[in-house]
Amino acid sequence: MEVLGVIVEALPGFSFKVKLDDGREIIAYVSGKMRIRRIRVLLGDRVKIELPDAKAQRGRIIWRF
Repeated sequence: MEVLGVIVEALPGFSFKVKLDDGREIIAYVSGKMRIRRIRVLLGDRVKIELPDAKAQRGRIIWRF
């Protein structure tokens, strides 16, 4: 499942607190391909997140807009 959100806080270890479009806040980490290509994610960036299911509290950032 893929959802959109905005980065609201940077956490240690390539993790971020993300506010999703539906109002929830989750913890998300940067995907391996984004790390390899050194794509930076900053506060306020709009991102696409991959979640294992609809109720998940942790996801993976796969795209930055």
